Amino acid sequence: MKALTFKRYGKSPDIGFADVPRPTLKPDELLVQIHAAGLNPIDNMIPTGMFKPVLHFQLPATLGSDLAGVVIEVGSDVIRFKAGDAVFASVFDLGIGTLAEFAVVPESAAALKPANLDFVQAASIPMVGLTSWQALKGRLKLQRGQKLFIPAGSGGIGTFAIQLAKYLGATVGTSTSTGNVELVRRLGADEVVDYRKQAFEKVLRGYDAVLGTLKGDAIEKSIGILRPGGKIVSLIGPLDAAFARARGLNFVLKFVFGLMSRKIMRLAKKRDLAYSFLFVRPDGAQLAQIGTLLETGRILPVIDKVFPFDQAPEALEYLAQGHSKGKVVVRMK
Repeated sequence: MKALTFKRYGKSPDIGFADVPRPTLKPDELLVQIHAAGLNPIDNMIPTGMFKPVLHFQLPATLGSDLAGVVIEVGSDVIRFKAGDAVFASVFDLGIGTLAEFAVVPESAAALKPANLDFVQAASIPMVGLTSWQALKGRLKLQRGQKLFIPAGSGGIGTFAIQLAKYLGATVGTSTSTGNVELVRRLGADEVVDYRKQAFEKVLRGYDAVLGTLKGDAIEKSIGILRPGGKIVSLIGPLDAAFARARGLNFVLKFVFGLMSRKIMRLAKKRDLAYSFLFVRPDGAQLAQIGTLLETGRILPVIDKVFPFDQAPEALEYLAQGHSKGKVVVRMK
């Protein structure tokens, strides 16, 4: 089968199309013919080796984390799906790629595709949906009436997280560029800061939580907008010792991650705030709940651009520019 692979880590990962064997099923897996694959920023980060200590691939490895497609075959232990079912899933952190014609998906990671979405729309959801769900409902335990700041509201995570936060009853603040102000307002943002005109840390106050989505010093700046007792959940780092412990990493990595997060931990403690790093995990049951919100129209997919499979490298390059409004998706069929 055809797949987009990388052969090594580093500045020259040798990304390109290759003919690779069709994956074989384990008893608890589905073989899925992929119709569309949603792209995420980490798809560009993995070949650099940035996450090599915590994400394990057998090289050459297929790129991509999200998919929507049709089940071709099921393993002997599978009970929730059958051949012909339309499904969507994230296989992030499972050593599997989705920029390919086929993929194996653990039954526990898959959910039935929302009937009202096409494959491109469904493929845009899994990682941003699960990340938002696990951050807002799991880690932050966001309550009705609380105030949540989501920077970069027009990006893939932002467009979904704003809608989920509004569904949960929160007041949402966000930052975006001038051209995207109306988009994030339509999605439900209550306070919108145009970062070309104002700095969010000088405008916003009294927030209960921050979802960290931007690299650089945005996390440290967000400390000033939070009330005492507030929480910061970062999706982009710095990684912390708690993350290392949760993954059973060795002492050296625990120490290194502790050093990486020492400054933000110190600043947070001074303001009586809690900081943590979140790594999304595949979860078909959660994805099914997200699917219900999509089917009932409470959350809408936001897609910036769709590329054909043979232009998948260009799709990754486009995503890397960081200017997409919503998700970038590759269509296989």
